[in-house]
Amino acid sequence: MPKVEETVLQNDPSEAESEVCSPKTPEQSQESKSFCLDNHSPELIETVNKISKLSIAHEIMVNQDFYMEESVLSTNSVEGKFMETMYNAFWDHLKEQFSSTPPDFTCALELLKEVKEILLSLLLPRQKHLRNEIEEALDIDLLKQEAEHETLDVPQLSNYILNLMALLCAPVRDEAVQELETITDPVQLLRGIFHVLGLMKMDMVNYTIQNLRPYLQEHSVQYERAKFQELLDKQPNLLDYTTKWLTKAVTDLTTPCLSSPDLPSSSSSMACSSSNWSADNSEPPSLSMVLYQGYLNLLLWDHKNEEFPETLLMDRIRLQEMGSQLHQLTVLASVLLVARSFSGKVLFSSPEFVDKLKYIIKTLTEEFKSRPEEAMMSVSEQVSEEVDQGLKDMGLTALSSENTASLMGQLQNIAKKENCIRSII
Repeated sequence: MPKVEETVLQNDPSEAESEVCSPKTPEQSQESKSFCLDNHSPELIETVNKISKLSIAHEIMVNQDFYMEESVLSTNSVEGKFMETMYNAFWDHLKEQFSSTPPDFTCALELLKEVKEILLSLLLPRQKHLRNEIEEALDIDLLKQEAEHETLDVPQLSNYILNLMALLCAPVRDEAVQELETITDPVQLLRGIFHVLGLMKMDMVNYTIQNLRPYLQEHSVQYERAKFQELLDKQPNLLDYTTKWLTKAVTDLTTPCLSSPDLPSSSSSMACSSSNWSADNSEPPSLSMVLYQGYLNLLLWDHKNEEFPETLLMDRIRLQEMGSQLHQLTVLASVLLVARSFSGKVLFSSPEFVDKLKYIIKTLTEEFKSRPEEAMMSVSEQVSEEVDQGLKDMGLTALSSENTASLMGQLQNIAKKENCIRSII
């Protein structure tokens, strides 16, 4: 088989329905826990395929930057080396057939059949005349007869295919097609044709995605609801984790917060963020309130020890990123609050100083999640220096050694999860 470039998803139900490729999607990490395919049950495989298709459609709807791009296996990987060896062996075999007397076109005709199928797949429904022309010009049975009678005109056939590619390709591929026209070796030409055709298929998929997105966005709720219901009919336990997630949200809303204000955990702090709804309401919380609380909880979700709700698996990566941003903003705001309490409002009324301090804090806290103590040690040293220098530049009284030590100590304490400043933020 020739190597047609594979594609991967970047960040259809058209593609999902047409089986253009087998993408990796955000929910696949938990999918292995929710759906065991060890026995290769047809029902389970079908369910996983439906989830994959649904996730592709969902990604198109919510991600404006979603597109397909070329996927190239690393030449250093075992899989990459194996595939490259196999492809080279195939093309070497084709070269031997072309070099025989008379030339053997057995493999070449199979390749032409694939070329024809790819070209036809690139046509729009309205291009019926061109479709008929390709069917006639690349009639494999007729070409086989010409090969048997040694009348197959390879240069003419190559020119016809290249002209078609030039006609059908996107402007970005014009140069690649023009380069093919300079290749005289038939084997290298065929290899190049398949490479460029792979890119053209990718362009067509991205074009289809762009045109399909408005329709999907218009009908997204109905589409996803219907598809998920199909999955639920076959997998009744599909909502187990979602049920637990919503139950916890209800509990957080209806149970008075008993955590100490000085030592709250991250989850209890988030639960108390609803202004202790249960203390002022005798009615059960509304569905909207439950959802709001549930989404807030997800921002502080323990992804290692808590399973993610099935209904949100397709947005898991996005929610994790939002959680990371929330954590980073919490640390940033905590540092700024502590620094301001020591330096006074005059220094912090300077936008230039605050922006500079924000940049320093963001840079130094990039490794906060993995090394909080070390990160806050660096932050405390740098922030205290910046505050001291800023006060001097504005002609204000510099911090005393005691205040500097206290500032650094409070900043370093932000590394602790139970830090009261972080909890307040």
